[in-house]
Amino acid sequence: MTEAELISQTSGQPMELSLVVPIFNEEESVGPLIDRICEAMKDYPHRWELVLVDDGSADATLLNARKYIEQPDLDLKIVELQRNFGQTAAMQAGIDTARGRLIATLDGDLQNDPKDIPSMVEALEARELDLLVGWRKNRQDGLFLRKIPSWCANYLIGRITGVKLHDYGCSLKIYRASIIKQVKLMGEMHRFIPAWVAGVVPSSRIGEMPVTHHARQHGVSKYGISRTFRVILDLLSVMFFMRYKARPGHFFGSLGLGTGFLSVLILLYLFVDKFIFGNDIGGRPMLIVGVMLFLSSVQLVTTGILAEMIARTYFQADETPNYIIRTTFRRQD
Repeated sequence: MTEAELISQTSGQPMELSLVVPIFNEEESVGPLIDRICEAMKDYPHRWELVLVDDGSADATLLNARKYIEQPDLDLKIVELQRNFGQTAAMQAGIDTARGRLIATLDGDLQNDPKDIPSMVEALEARELDLLVGWRKNRQDGLFLRKIPSWCANYLIGRITGVKLHDYGCSLKIYRASIIKQVKLMGEMHRFIPAWVAGVVPSSRIGEMPVTHHARQHGVSKYGISRTFRVILDLLSVMFFMRYKARPGHFFGSLGLGTGFLSVLILLYLFVDKFIFGNDIGGRPMLIVGVMLFLSSVQLVTTGILAEMIARTYFQADETPNYIIRTTFRRQD
């Protein structure tokens, strides 16, 4: 079957698969990336689209991508963001724009191989999963700056979130659109997507699959060793939101009750020491510690109450996107 016949056959079908690719300053990679995607998807029997999200690139990335808008065998949509909002916001913009029943995400630096996408789609359907994560089993990156920090981060994320995967950082993932669109990505939380999805579906519906990984061919990595420290901070936020998002008062209240219990023990001991044994306690550091723990307890409990009120307001408020679209480019049929 020729490409023209395939397009004619699938044009009346609903959109089956959307490929979402955030790109930022990838002027040398974007053209080969689109070519590789087209080559990888040429035998895909269902209707699919490519959504490129330009995250405020300062080079010719957008110009080079727009050259493919009128390509007849490609359903391409380019979303230009008003400025650089970060990979997570760009990914969210692409997911919001995607029309497919399934959504695939991958990086725009040619390190992910689009040829893995059809087999991953088949595996997702065969295993009845809601999310299939790529596992860069033979990762082509530096050992000390990329691999070792990634191994440590994957171990910590798995222990804290309870979602056991070998590779959280691989951008090559396949989702059911109905599931991922229930998850709002913020900050730099794209690397914790499996954990967020686990808050919507059972972790048994999240799987992984070995994928091909290539060394970077053009440009430079947008990440360095400093990413490790941001991952640790983000991981603490993930842990809090996974466990206490709807009940933050329990988190602060537990801390408040704990410090309050310690203050009661200390002050009770000092009370007995003063009024039963007659010892002077006015200049003892323990008295200051007991009073400070009591005040901290009161503050934590009241913070928990305020957090509960804010959480209720958050769930009732209209959600606003964490990105601004400047322009959308698409072929005029």
